[in-house]
Amino acid sequence: MKSWEKEKLVVEKSKFPITKDILVEDFKRIGLQAGDIVIVHSSLSKIGWVVGDAITVINALMEVLTKEGTLVMPTMTSGNTDPQNWKYPPVPADWKPIIRQEMPQYEPTITPTRGMGRIPELFRILPNVFRSNHPQSSFSTWGKHAKEIVGEQKLEASFGHDSPLRKVYDLNGKILPLGVHHGSNTSLHYAEVKAELPNHPLQKQGAALLESGKRIWKSWEEMEYDAEDFKELGIAFEKSTNYQTIKIGLAESRLMFSKDILNFAVNWLSENRKY
Repeated sequence: MKSWEKEKLVVEKSKFPITKDILVEDFKRIGLQAGDIVIVHSSLSKIGWVVGDAITVINALMEVLTKEGTLVMPTMTSGNTDPQNWKYPPVPADWKPIIRQEMPQYEPTITPTRGMGRIPELFRILPNVFRSNHPQSSFSTWGKHAKEIVGEQKLEASFGHDSPLRKVYDLNGKILPLGVHHGSNTSLHYAEVKAELPNHPLQKQGAALLESGKRIWKSWEEMEYDAEDFKELGIAFEKSTNYQTIKIGLAESRLMFSKDILNFAVNWLSENRKY
């Protein structure tokens, strides 16, 4: 489907254009406040036809949070991974050495996101936005705690105890799945780390990155993250709290404290995920 055809569908499902003022009121209604730290996972098309597109959503979030708050978004680069692990696209075996050899190195200021949507792709290049150095699982931040949150992210533990997810958790931050369900809630990967499940499988990873000013392909091993049961986990969490979703524009959305859902998730994974 062509881009204009997709936009036509969004227009048709929208009863009125979504403006920044509407988004500001909706963000406040769901519970965002000045000074909040929030990590946003988003789908622009689910919001409806937004006047100004992605920048309007970002501006509305920044207006509500103010400079005393902090806005965080995942800005992943899943193309810069070991093609040995790829399922989509399932490239031929004889392509894989070429991909490893020719993949451009990750550079925070220029490497585009992949599969993250238009909001984080725009967010990462805005003034006063900082991006972490992880070649696959970067996060971008703006606001009071921006540098602190992306200051350190270990290569071998993308979503581990030194990751931006841990820092949002420690700072009593919030999570806002905006038009997406918990299957897209990247923050839940930190619960996988915290759960310390026995026999959790490991996976060999690799990425092109800069080391001492030179492009190299670096390999390492870390836990194999798995989001397959995150939607089920999220449904269980919402039932446990009788959570009621609220619409941002037309997008069914949720807002919760990181500690609330991640602490629940650690127990849920321990009871329900077996290896």
